[in-house]
Amino acid sequence: MADSMSATDFAQCVEPSRAKRLKTATHETHMRLDQTVMACDPFSSLERYRLFLKMQHRVFFDVDALCFHRELIALVPDLPERRQLHLVEQDFEDLGLVVPSPELEPVFGEGAIDVPTALGYLYVTEGSNLGAAFLIKEAKKIGLSESYGARHLAGAEEGRARSWRTFTNALDAVDLSPAEEARAVAGAEASFERVFVHVESAFGKVQTLR
Repeated sequence: MADSMSATDFAQCVEPSRAKRLKTATHETHMRLDQTVMACDPFSSLERYRLFLKMQHRVFFDVDALCFHRELIALVPDLPERRQLHLVEQDFEDLGLVVPSPELEPVFGEGAIDVPTALGYLYVTEGSNLGAAFLIKEAKKIGLSESYGARHLAGAEEGRARSWRTFTNALDAVDLSPAEEARAVAGAEASFERVFVHVESAFGKVQTLR
């Protein structure tokens, strides 16, 4: 969590949009992660992109079970359609690569979950789809596309902005206590930090702004 906002501060924030509160609370970590990923030059060559794909597989593997969780689907009805892991696996197949076996257990399995924490993780993975609007342009420079090798970077059929609004409207509508709000932001922060682990696992030691 950013040093400027404690869990208590977050829970007491008067901003009506939970998505905006999460954005504010995780801004510092999010920016640091973006800079770290781009420092890896993931679109400078197909070889670098393959490492990026390995990283993405681990990111979406962590949260795949959430897309089938009944409690979460009750809150975000189109959650199964938002699943990304199978698209990453298709990208591996497009490039003639074997889908890697994750080295770590997923963050969320098929059992019971803490819903606020899970919502924080979903905020991060869904938000990554907005950033993918830039990434798909870079992917096309090395011969990839929404239908070949970079399927998981494609926008939703209804458009990225509308898809994001649909998700954030559902996220904002969830009734959470102050303690649950704090767990949601902790989940989002933990999700970003988990991606740092996957970046290093795929690309090796990376110079960051920590």
